[in-house]
Amino acid sequence: MAPSTKTNRDNVNSSKPKKQLKLFAFEMGTSGLQSPGLWKHPKDHSRDYNTLEYWTSLSQLLERGKFNGLFIADVLGPYDVYNGPKNFTAAATSGAQFPNIEPSALISACAAVTSNLAFGITFSTISEAPYHFARRLATLDWLTRGRIGWNVVSSYLDSAARNLLNGEDLPPHSERYQRAEEYIEVIYKLFLSSWADDAVELKDGVFSNPDKIRQINHKGKWFEVPGPFISEPNPYQRLPVIIQAGTSSAGKNFAAEHAEVVFVTQFAPEALAKSITEIKKIALEKFGRPDGSIKFLQLITPIIGATQEEAESKYQEYQSYGDIEGAQALFSGWTGIDISQYQYGEDITAVGTNAVKSFLDLWNKKAPGEPEHVKKTREHVAKQITIGGLGPVFYGTAEKVADEIERWVGISDLDGFNITYAVQPTTFEEVVEVLIPELRKRGLVWDDYPNIGRPLSFREQLFGVDREDSSFLLETHPAHKLRWRAGESKEEFEARLNKKRSIEGVED
Repeated sequence: MAPSTKTNRDNVNSSKPKKQLKLFAFEMGTSGLQSPGLWKHPKDHSRDYNTLEYWTSLSQLLERGKFNGLFIADVLGPYDVYNGPKNFTAAATSGAQFPNIEPSALISACAAVTSNLAFGITFSTISEAPYHFARRLATLDWLTRGRIGWNVVSSYLDSAARNLLNGEDLPPHSERYQRAEEYIEVIYKLFLSSWADDAVELKDGVFSNPDKIRQINHKGKWFEVPGPFISEPNPYQRLPVIIQAGTSSAGKNFAAEHAEVVFVTQFAPEALAKSITEIKKIALEKFGRPDGSIKFLQLITPIIGATQEEAESKYQEYQSYGDIEGAQALFSGWTGIDISQYQYGEDITAVGTNAVKSFLDLWNKKAPGEPEHVKKTREHVAKQITIGGLGPVFYGTAEKVADEIERWVGISDLDGFNITYAVQPTTFEEVVEVLIPELRKRGLVWDDYPNIGRPLSFREQLFGVDREDSSFLLETHPAHKLRWRAGESKEEFEARLNKKRSIEGVED
């Protein structure tokens, strides 16, 4: 999508205070990520995704640019919807998010070469038992001194479910979210309600005081977890940041209740504004979470040139390396609709199912030189996906891209951006060296991390350092009251928990 010829000052009230944006890099342990086939570009290094040097150098680059964090996506199976069920040929041939590596294994190395950069990792609630996963999260949050967030997903690929659920297909969407609700409930209990803040005493020959440790005794539909948790509480965040990216009705409800960060992607800021408003409304009316308690980040791919013509030429060059088959494999996996059922030249919005029509109604992604209105054919959609996937591409000079960023924020009330690459590391280098200085000049991003004498926690990256206990959950988060605080006896804590459940009408 080309930056608008109108700046943000033409589209929004210039007297409105500028929001300081949050910037995250969007990555995955694979090649190409949102731009299938670009691993063939001579400047692209994403093929090196399975080396530590790839990740440590990226982390250092991002911290030099004062990014808030690095978010690592994940999938647990190949995209095998395109060209018939269980057919992963296109994904394998193009390298479309296949193969890939497990995201949490990278974090310790990245944290060791940075001081403030936060790390969001994606894990599915069908991937492993919550008790085991909670220990993984706790370990990473200790080792990074509170710089970890968990992107909660319920999975969308049957290929993943077949390998994780004893050969069964993915459960229905509503059931997956019900399971995710119970899964995160177990995580909360393990992190917040099993150990008191002061349970580790390290005095008079006592390491941990057993009177300050309790079993959670969780018994639910999907999980039975007695506890106690095997990891001690850390003073950095106590609970890693909760991230979510679902946009379905169930996903929005889950985000409104639990998420501290929501990753979103739309092709127009007006549609984005509607989605953000819906989640904020549910959060306030249903869960008592006011505006500002959830941060919203939009996916974008910036392509920057010294001139508009250079940026457009670069876009077209990149697109020439794109893999059309890989793009169709990704589209079919993301939507669950096998796009091969349509002819290349057919207008899918005229002949497609209601599901694909509603999806493409919002599609206004446009490459340089394309007319304003083109048929949304299978060929057109696939070609568009080769650069930036399901997110818009902002191409132009740094000034034009910054104008477009301001326009989107002004219209949608976004809190920041999840920036992904076309060519790695070139895209991120251009953002750090050219785009961020322009954003900084406009007062849209900070000059440096706040100096507080210690690393910033992930939560402080999002909500600042001005609150007392600034690394812990906001008071309006539903899990805030589950924390067993220092000086509170087991009996006092359990009485408080029981009172909370009674008020909320919750039964164990």
